[in-house]
Amino acid sequence: MKTAYTRTDWLYCVVLAVTALAGGATVFLLYGDEELLVAFTESDMGLAYAGFGFGFPPLAFLLLSWRTWLAWRYRPFAPCPDARLPLATVIIPAYNEGRHVLSTVRSVMASDYPAAKLRILCVDDGSKDDTWQWLKAAKREFPGRLHLLRQPRNMGKRHAVLAGFRQSAGEVLVTIDSDCLILPDTLRHLVSPLAVSPKVGAVAGNVRVLNCDDGPIPKMLDVSFSMSFDFLRRGQGVYGGVLCTPGALSAYRRQALAPVIEAWAGQTFFGRPANIGEDRALSNIILGQGLRVVFQKDAVVLTAIPATYSGLYRMLLRWARSNVRECLVMLQFLPGRFRPDDEGAAWVRLSGLLEAVFLPVTEILKITCLIGLFAAPLPGLQILAAGCLAAALLPALVYQFRRPGLHGVLWAVAYSFFWVFALSWISLWGLATAGRSGWLTRNLADRPLPGRLATADGPDAA
Repeated sequence: MKTAYTRTDWLYCVVLAVTALAGGATVFLLYGDEELLVAFTESDMGLAYAGFGFGFPPLAFLLLSWRTWLAWRYRPFAPCPDARLPLATVIIPAYNEGRHVLSTVRSVMASDYPAAKLRILCVDDGSKDDTWQWLKAAKREFPGRLHLLRQPRNMGKRHAVLAGFRQSAGEVLVTIDSDCLILPDTLRHLVSPLAVSPKVGAVAGNVRVLNCDDGPIPKMLDVSFSMSFDFLRRGQGVYGGVLCTPGALSAYRRQALAPVIEAWAGQTFFGRPANIGEDRALSNIILGQGLRVVFQKDAVVLTAIPATYSGLYRMLLRWARSNVRECLVMLQFLPGRFRPDDEGAAWVRLSGLLEAVFLPVTEILKITCLIGLFAAPLPGLQILAAGCLAAALLPALVYQFRRPGLHGVLWAVAYSFFWVFALSWISLWGLATAGRSGWLTRNLADRPLPGRLATADGPDAA
């Protein structure tokens, strides 16, 4: 059967072509004929290219100042009393999580959300290990409160969530990853915006790293996550334009999901199932309906992240690929009649436009910087080192508000250098291979998690 390509597929081709042509032209000019390079630098196009290069740092500074102003303005929704909280269903999709899923269930059961208004549903997505046995142990531990579903085979996270949605009840749907822990007041904070504001369609939780003691990578990612949530999403939440509701913890208005969740589960990209980036895709669906997506800083969830380089780059590559796809999806609904009566619509448009523009621009700049580094290694390394130190200042400052001391400063600087020399290639490769939708980390060996996430009980324990 002939593949039907979508507008998103064609937009991706355009972005990829622009990046390849501009990057290739840069390489050719710098390493090609010297007379041609001189002629180009003296031409109008060469002057425009140079002007953009010199103008990019001031533009980046203005963007950073704007985001700082927004983050300063952020105020979370106050937690609702029991009487105002709606009936909600928590869906925990699980695949090959083993005993860890029991700890996730226990953390949800310890929530201060009214038990009578909370339905908890675990979906085993065709696990090949003993996940199902641990889920049955959880059901025995919490009789009458936990509902189980088992997929006949591994169908992917989207279809596991869809199966849970079909069995859900209430006005709110909460999704929690099966390797996460939440705090007792997390669900109350997460659901409250949906209870008090009909303009809110989704709420993003505040993700923190659970396994910081597993080595330097989790420690660096803890600082990076703080920047992503305590700074970037805080600002996005002010105008109701959070671009990604994290898979680790998010809440959605059922009325907004019901008409589109089947299409979301069957989303394709270049004729292939879009198995990754389900959280970013859900955010686009909610924003595309003219609803707000907000951030709740006190809806804290702890998640275990890879402690090895191989696990980390696979996770980041998965995120990079789905980010390319969903940036292009977002670009299609923003120009229309988008939230006409909402003062935050202009900020969402600006944010989405910048995301799409930076897709090729940042990669072209990386190619240019890499060529410059080879051409003049010592000055290039000096500039990179200065840039890494400057880039670490804001993440370190943001982290200070949560954990004062030198800890954040040291790991922010370490991550800045680590990103430049070990991770900066990921977004370029993600752009070049965005059509691939493999999960990448599912085939890794079972990762050790902190003791507070594990349990000593066996799956058949009462």
